[in-house]
Amino acid sequence: METAQTEVVPSRTLGAASLGMYDFAPLTAANDALWAALRPLLAETGLTRIPAGLDRARELHDIWRDPRLLLAQTCGFPLMTSLAGRPSLVATPCYDLPGCDGPLHRSFVVVRASDPAGDLESTRGRTVAINAPDSNSGMNLLRAMVAPLARSGRFFGAVRFTGGHLASIAAVRTGAADVAAIDCVTHGLLARHDPAQLQGTRIIAETPPVPGLPLISRPDAPPAMLGSLRDALAAVATSPAGAAACGTLALAGFAVLPLSAYRLVIDLAKKAAAFGYDVIA
Repeated sequence: METAQTEVVPSRTLGAASLGMYDFAPLTAANDALWAALRPLLAETGLTRIPAGLDRARELHDIWRDPRLLLAQTCGFPLMTSLAGRPSLVATPCYDLPGCDGPLHRSFVVVRASDPAGDLESTRGRTVAINAPDSNSGMNLLRAMVAPLARSGRFFGAVRFTGGHLASIAAVRTGAADVAAIDCVTHGLLARHDPAQLQGTRIIAETPPVPGLPLISRPDAPPAMLGSLRDALAAVATSPAGAAACGTLALAGFAVLPLSAYRLVIDLAKKAAAFGYDVIA
């Protein structure tokens, strides 16, 4: 049961929370249920100022930088670049989906089902859909694979930024683009809950594995607060209220990785730069 203190804290002093990285339509209810299951577990650890719901009103980049941040999921590339030194690393979700291995995930390179392309080399000169220029799964992993194939810093004929993995899949499916790298968690969750969005596409390659999308808290989060967050995450999958939500979200658990594990995403960027391919093109 939540404490009275949690309920009476003015909203402006409440922490911020977001699970916005895998929050497309079939999963919003499950994410809300997961947060509802986490709240009493967090309160039991002594934490207060726990937000009643998830923040879907603001841009994710604003939430990640919120000095009140309690818990949010971000991408590994901004974690090590634009956010470097700002958030505290809490844990890395482990998903029970194809392409995942504990806290590791990868991207699937997809084309239209009717496209004759059989491998990445076959997409030379074509249009690539990128969800965001700072995406690890949609840009950085693909850039590292393409770098050895590029000529004079170019491989694709055109680059189209879509704003999200679902939009990238749609661009490939409809012919607005020819190829895209899609986070295997997004791909697997769509296959389970909204397979129509994947119809007309197929996988031609897989990127190397890297640590998955991390959960973060504010920069000055004390060790006790991080411990409380990790304890609640460890308990939620087996809690009566959280088990169903975790099943829907394909969450098998949470791993606590050192920040150094995410150096791999920077190493891949440096590898691409060594080939003269620091910008995907």
